[in-house]
Amino acid sequence: MEQCEPNRVTGLCCSLLGYSRQAYYQFQKQQEKEAFQSELIVQEVLKHRKLQKRIGGRKLFGMMNSFLHQHAIGMGRDAFFDVLRAYGLLVRIRKRKAKTTDSNHPYRKYPNLIKEFIPIAPNQLWVCDITYIVMGDGFGYLSLITDAYSRKIVGFCLHKTLSAQGTIAALKQALKNNPNTKGLIHHSDRGVQYCCHEYVEILQSKHIKISMTENGDPLENAIAERVNGILKTELLKERFHSFAEAQEAIAIAISTYNHLRPHNSIGNLTPFEAHSLNRSVLPKRLWKNYYQPKQKEVVMAED
Repeated sequence: MEQCEPNRVTGLCCSLLGYSRQAYYQFQKQQEKEAFQSELIVQEVLKHRKLQKRIGGRKLFGMMNSFLHQHAIGMGRDAFFDVLRAYGLLVRIRKRKAKTTDSNHPYRKYPNLIKEFIPIAPNQLWVCDITYIVMGDGFGYLSLITDAYSRKIVGFCLHKTLSAQGTIAALKQALKNNPNTKGLIHHSDRGVQYCCHEYVEILQSKHIKISMTENGDPLENAIAERVNGILKTELLKERFHSFAEAQEAIAIAISTYNHLRPHNSIGNLTPFEAHSLNRSVLPKRLWKNYYQPKQKEVVMAED
C-alpha cells in the first residue's frame, strides 16, 4: 500500500492541474531525455575544447552536426547556445591591451597592392601580423604569416621582445616550408619589424612583392587580424606562467588550427586541406574582400 501512495499523490496533482497522468509521465520522460541529450552535448563540447579551448558556439555547432545526427538529437543553433549558456560554456571576447605596431620610423613604407587583389591559389598572398601573448608579469610577441587563400599559418615565432628577430624567424620558416614564391605578395602593416633593412632584403632576394597597409585601418589586413583573434579567443588561454609554457601551447594551437579547425570561407575544409589540395577540386570560394576604400561623401541637392 505504501508503494501506491506516490501514484495516488501524482494522480491527485494531475487532476487538480487539469492534466492526465499519461501527459505527466510523458512530460517527465521528455525532461529526462532533454537532460540526457544536454549531457551528451556538453561532454562532446568539452572534448573539442581540450584542444580548441575557446572555439565559438557557431563553429562548434557546425563541427557537431554529424554527432547530433548520429545520436538522433534534433537541435537548432539557438537551442545549442542555450545548452552552452546553461553550463557556462559560452566564450567571452577579450579586449586588446598591448600595442604591437610602431610605424614612426625612417624606413621606406610600401603601397597597398591588394585592395583589388583576390588570390586564386596558395602562395599568391601572405598576410602578416604580430599579436601579444600575456605571460607572467609581461608580454611575449607572436609573429604570424598566413596564406590568404587557404588560411593556413605558414610561419610563426614567439619572441620575448618586439624586435625584428621574431618576424624574421617566422618569415624564414614560411619560406623553408613554401619555397615556390613566384608571384607571391607579402602584405603587412607598416611596423618597423616589416620595414627594416634585414626583413626587406629577404623578401627582395626571393623576388617577393611587398605590400603594406596605408591608413592604419584594421580592414586593410583583416585576414591576419582574424587569425590572431581565432588563436587568442578559441585556442589559447588568457595567461601563461612562462615563456616555455607559452611556446609549447602556441605550437599545439597552430597545429590544431591548421589541421582540425574548418573555415566557412574554404568550404569548411581545414587550412591544411585547402593548402594541399589542387584548387580545381576545391568547393566554390566564399572569398570576401574586407577592405573597401572609403568613398568621399557626396551631398546632393534636393529637388
